[in-house]
Amino acid sequence: MSETPDRTDPGFQHVLYPYDGQRHFVTGALAYIEEALSGGAVVLLAVDETKKELLRAELPRTDAARRVTFLDTGTVGRNPGRMIPAWQAWVAERSADGSPVHAIGESQWSGRTAGETAELRYHEWLLNRAFAHSPMWWLLCPYDTTTVDEEELARARRCHPLVLRDGQREEGPEYGDEPFAFEALPAPCGPGHDFTFGFGDLAAVREAVTSCATRNGMQGTRLRELLIACTEVASNSLRYGGGGGTLRMWSEDGDMICEFHDSGYLSDPLVGRVRPQPDQLGGRGMWLVQQLCDLVQIRSDPKSGTTVRLHMAID
Repeated sequence: MSETPDRTDPGFQHVLYPYDGQRHFVTGALAYIEEALSGGAVVLLAVDETKKELLRAELPRTDAARRVTFLDTGTVGRNPGRMIPAWQAWVAERSADGSPVHAIGESQWSGRTAGETAELRYHEWLLNRAFAHSPMWWLLCPYDTTTVDEEELARARRCHPLVLRDGQREEGPEYGDEPFAFEALPAPCGPGHDFTFGFGDLAAVREAVTSCATRNGMQGTRLRELLIACTEVASNSLRYGGGGGTLRMWSEDGDMICEFHDSGYLSDPLVGRVRPQPDQLGGRGMWLVQQLCDLVQIRSDPKSGTTVRLHMAID
């Protein structure tokens, strides 16, 4: 599941759709939907409320249009790390009878923190690997050129093997399958609390997190979820990261942040971003962490080790 698909592969087709304003969006989206329906596909739409209403008003009142589903993306929340498992579930449910799936998924770039934006860029790149061996489905990714700047569009072009222009799908000349160019994690903001841990210290890790989080106003369900996530990451450091690591904690912009570092290396870029199989042995810990936290940032290098930064809103 971590291989890059050939851009002519009949399975997953990842298509960039730059558009200029709402009218242009509706024109291109309707053509895409109508082509999908005429080919017997089911259609999934993950767009904002304004675009949902525009498309509902324009969709034909036909039996075929019943194969169009507007998705509720509210359960995904702020964390881009939850998006690939969500698409896995949505596509599996609608393609159970063998129908091809055509989807439109527009990521929300406005109103995000710098960390969320960085992980959203990584998500776009990872889609090609996550679905490299999937049954046939297409994902059209609209980008509004009136609100998304050229630098962001350039990054998007490097992540999409195909581009929709004037109603035609073309190979994306700027697409590349080289390793993702990570943005360095920014330095911690403000005073923090550092803690070094090793075997036998999981209880001490939980105590340190509880103390720091409660001082910053976190309590109840949020605190319990943070403790579960921190226990999972610390356990991975003990098991795979050289038998220990360091934990740094601080608060920033209403979030409690816990950063773990160890000497291990995570070679799988999809760690935590693919739903575990029911019969799978292991591999559930980081997936659970992604489900619990509002943002998870992972940076791993064979020489410098692995850093996992967890963000969770205090309130």
